[in-house]
Amino acid sequence: MKLERYGPEKLKGVRSVPGRKFIPDEKVWTIPYTVSGLGALLDAYAKDFFTCDERLEKQDSYLREQVDNHNKLRQQEMTPVPLEEPQVWSSDRKKDLQDALRARGYSGKTVKAYTLQVQRFFNEVLLNEKEINDAVVQKYSLKLLEKDLSHAYVNQAISALKFYFRHVLKRPNSNGYVRPKKESKLPDVLSLGEVARLLKSVKNLKHRAMLIVTYTSGLRVGEVVRLRPEDCDRERNVVKVRQGKGRKDRQTLLSETANAVLDQYIQQEKPDGWLFPGQKEGRHLTERSAQKVFEKALIQAEIQKEVSIHSLRHSFATHLLENGIDLRYIQELLGHQSVRTTERYTHVSRRDIGRIQSPLDRLGGMEQED
Repeated sequence: MKLERYGPEKLKGVRSVPGRKFIPDEKVWTIPYTVSGLGALLDAYAKDFFTCDERLEKQDSYLREQVDNHNKLRQQEMTPVPLEEPQVWSSDRKKDLQDALRARGYSGKTVKAYTLQVQRFFNEVLLNEKEINDAVVQKYSLKLLEKDLSHAYVNQAISALKFYFRHVLKRPNSNGYVRPKKESKLPDVLSLGEVARLLKSVKNLKHRAMLIVTYTSGLRVGEVVRLRPEDCDRERNVVKVRQGKGRKDRQTLLSETANAVLDQYIQQEKPDGWLFPGQKEGRHLTERSAQKVFEKALIQAEIQKEVSIHSLRHSFATHLLENGIDLRYIQELLGHQSVRTTERYTHVSRRDIGRIQSPLDRLGGMEQED
């Protein structure tokens, strides 16, 4: 990437980038190859244009995209929107955003998340900015990254703001945003022994049945609490998930163990409407209540790992993979749209890693010498 600037005053910008270095032999400055490093450089020379070396363009399309977006911002004659105008964000605009999301089939969770993201944005910029434009959104996203918030969180904030500007404020040209790369994180899993200890520690029949079904069917917490008795086909040993993530129906397996526990639970409690009803009449168990049940079980089973109830789903997939089940079948059971999402379980499976012996173990370990 090329930026021709000379002299002490012009170099103040690059010197403001954390981690920058000057290479005397080549007479060039280098900056950290990170989202925050690039953002700091673009901010430091907000009114300048950048060009990318042809080789770098081919090597890194992400960098080229961010530089192009930066240059577009300089070229566009942007019409500022004064924040004092009540139509920018108000209770009416909040409702407009929620209506626009629901009209396009977004889930209730997404409606809530997007609304909160847009509200947080305006709470921040109302104090510090006089106008809204793409540069303000870029600056806001960099601030979120500096607070060590996850890349997924920042991407969600950008998506929410993009939707709001495009479909509520009717500004379709607002798209020059810097998006951080998606983080590659491994799912947290429990061993088979830990799962068994956890399930055995739960004495409440309803709670134990809920956790067993969550694990043995690989369900999301939002799916298990919304099950109805008729969704569990105990003759065919399958569970029907209605309108799961992405508003899709799917079938997954119902283990013999889960079937037996469900049979005992249904005979004893006779649930009507919802398989796992909540305290309020006619309502299912809340996701937060299910998480609390899991957290209590962790303590009772003396498991120290930092995991959530969603880890039962991760553990289910990992254990199937370790037992030699084909990745495509696991994809169908979990309801993943792409097999690439399912492939991440190959990185936490011990099926192949367990066969590898450390060179030190082959020597018989190390005995402490007196």
